[in-house]
Amino acid sequence: MLVEPPVTRFLAACVQLRSTEDTDANLDRAEHWIRAAAASGARLVVTPENTPYLGSPAGKLAVAQSVDGTWGQRFEALAAELGVYLLIGSIAERADETHTWNTSLLYGPHGRIAVYRKVHLFDVDVPGARFEESAHVRAGDGVVVAPTPLGVVGMSVCYDVRFPGLYTECVRQGAEILAVPSAFTVPTGEAHWHLLLRARAVETQCYVLAAAQSGAHDAAGARRSYGHSLVVDPWGVVLAERADGEGIVLAEIDRERVRAVRAGMPVARHRRW
Repeated sequence: MLVEPPVTRFLAACVQLRSTEDTDANLDRAEHWIRAAAASGARLVVTPENTPYLGSPAGKLAVAQSVDGTWGQRFEALAAELGVYLLIGSIAERADETHTWNTSLLYGPHGRIAVYRKVHLFDVDVPGARFEESAHVRAGDGVVVAPTPLGVVGMSVCYDVRFPGLYTECVRQGAEILAVPSAFTVPTGEAHWHLLLRARAVETQCYVLAAAQSGAHDAAGARRSYGHSLVVDPWGVVLAERADGEGIVLAEIDRERVRAVRAGMPVARHRRW
């Protein structure tokens, strides 16, 4: 097995998408922007929650696959071809006849590295809409951190960002980079998106990569996502942002910055519980 040397500094990219019920088009657009990120020098590329499909629960169940299905095979092959670490924010993974998991997948140049199933499900009233994710999605039950030559990646999805204990545990298990692929609603995004992501970065002293869905996901505009894909550094500084529309944001990750921030503000050593 080929062992890659550790990398201290590299470019990371967040891909911003506007996925719909057209799975083929979604996959093609995701691949386009992943290739663009790699061509720009990114070694780690993160896509949003619901990358292959964003639509009705019934439609999602109809298209859901296993992690070894055609979606996974396509992204695994793409990571290998481009020589990148590719985190697909989430897919609809079939759990049973009535439910899926909301599953994040991390690939490297030599194959799949990690699978994370979203733990915290979005059963929430927002202005003008009721979301009940648990009616059609099973919750995951584990923390997932993935060692890579680029650093240890702590995995999460969207609503997880409101539960800091998950990220504290990721750091206890070695995380230096936190992935928060999302499809935040517009009202909650306007209120809390930047606040939550910067808070998670400051609390954990990690880089945060938050790839987002943006815009209307159907012709009627009934479902809209906030956008604002971000890269945040361990001091809470927003290094890169894309407000709306599809595209990529790029920022340099410097693992020495993580170590320096943690040495200067040793909260992990001071933590009492």
